[in-house]
Amino acid sequence: MDQTVQLLKALTEAHGVPGYEAPVRALIREALEPLGHLSEDRLGSVICRKDGTSSSPKVMLAAHMDEVGFMVKHITPEGFIKFLPLGGWFDQVLLGQRVIIKTRKGDVVGVIGAKPPHILPPDERNKVVPKKDMFIDIGATSKAEVEEAGVRPGDPVVPRADFVVLANGKSYLSKAFDDRVGVAVMIEALQALQERSHPNTIYATATVQEEIGLRGAQTSVWAVEPDVAIILESDIAGDIPGVKAEQAPARLGKGPSLLIYERRMVPNLALRDLFLETAKEIGVNVQMSFVEGGGTDGAAIQLHRTGVPVIVLSVPARHIHSHSAIIHRDDFDQAVQLLVAVLQRLDAETVAALTR
Repeated sequence: MDQTVQLLKALTEAHGVPGYEAPVRALIREALEPLGHLSEDRLGSVICRKDGTSSSPKVMLAAHMDEVGFMVKHITPEGFIKFLPLGGWFDQVLLGQRVIIKTRKGDVVGVIGAKPPHILPPDERNKVVPKKDMFIDIGATSKAEVEEAGVRPGDPVVPRADFVVLANGKSYLSKAFDDRVGVAVMIEALQALQERSHPNTIYATATVQEEIGLRGAQTSVWAVEPDVAIILESDIAGDIPGVKAEQAPARLGKGPSLLIYERRMVPNLALRDLFLETAKEIGVNVQMSFVEGGGTDGAAIQLHRTGVPVIVLSVPARHIHSHSAIIHRDDFDQAVQLLVAVLQRLDAETVAALTR
């Protein structure tokens, strides 16, 4: 298991749903500490300043550390736990999945359940069960038993899933690639730049609470005051049955993707062209992609003060916002390679030209 696999395994297996990012934040701080000067905003986003040969331009890298999860909402008299989603969940992927409730007494394992199909009338059996009708079952038989285990309303709930290297040796399966893969790209790019010069100052920012409203991006951008920003994300890989290229064009193993559009943001065109030209020069294949639903930290950062030139560089992932997503190592490595090359080109003149 090489250094990159170890990093991806550690980051994805760490717990950290929106508002409860402490476990993964500690891991990220440990990885970033030798790479620059660390600070945090008051929501908990971690900022690592990496000085280059010039104090300006200020280049913000943003990747969110939070993952989709849940929160305990209510405990029934019979000992079942009703929950709230933290982030966007597709109801179909939830039933039968194991979860971990993070309590003051320690981790409590449970499973998401609903009424069994055997007792449903025919007209209900083929319908999707909505989240509001689901519950978490920890094997208890009363509310008192659940409370004795340490569970109480407000406790965060995370998916229970491990990191696996798949059969081809290059595809990886885990929870939370959205967006621990972006965090890993950011960390490895900073590691590569320890031995290379760059004509700017880089602010590598691991943001919090992206999945519930881009909140960490809105606060951390004030701490950075960037001249340009690169968002590092997971993209939707559309190379699965039933998905057309016109719906989700990115493919696993075909290189990192650049977003040409997301629901709340159109990226800076000159910055997009810089990425494409650089990719061609260094031999990296880039996929052009778009997201018509959902958004990224770029939407908040782009609107800071009088505006910030922003682009989104992504690693395609299948099955995001589930217990088990899949990425490809080649896409990850090329994303790091491309990011490092662009960072070495972002001098004051180049950044000033982005908005002319």
